[in-house]
Amino acid sequence: MPDLNPEYIRELITLTNASPYPEHIAMRVAAIDLDRAVIELQTGPYHLQPFGVVHGGVLATLIDTATFWAAFMRIPEDCGMVNIDLKLNYLKAVEAGVLIAEGSAIHSGKSISYAEATIYNSSRERIAHGASTLMTLKGKGLKLHSRKFLGA
Repeated sequence: MPDLNPEYIRELITLTNASPYPEHIAMRVAAIDLDRAVIELQTGPYHLQPFGVVHGGVLATLIDTATFWAAFMRIPEDCGMVNIDLKLNYLKAVEAGVLIAEGSAIHSGKSISYAEATIYNSSRERIAHGASTLMTLKGKGLKLHSRKFLGA
C-alpha cells in the first residue's frame, strides 16, 4: 500500500473537526493514520448526567468515532462508512478532564471492517473500551482536494 498523503490527512481532520456534531459535543480528531485514530474531548458541564459523571453516550460517541477513523483509511476514496454494530464496556466513572480515545483497526475488508478503541483519562486510566463493525458504502466518499495516498 502506498504512503498516506499528509495533505489529505490535514484536510480530512480540518473538515471533520469543523463538522456540526464534533463541534457540538466539543470533540476533535487529533490524529488519523493507517489503522489508527486518536480522538480528544475536553469535558464540560454539558457532558454530565444528573449524578455528576460524564454521560455514557459521550463515551459511546468517542468509541464510535475512534473506531470509524481507525478503519477509514483503508477504504476506497469514493466510499464512506457507517457503523452497524457498537459494543462497549464502561470501566470507570469520570467527572471532568480530557478524554482520549485511541482506535485501531483489526480487520479491513471490502464491505465490512472491524475496529476497537479504548478511552483514557489524562492519567492514562482506562475509562471505557469498545468495538465496532463498520460497513463500507460505495459512492459516499468525501469530496477533498487531496488524494488519500501519495502518487495516487
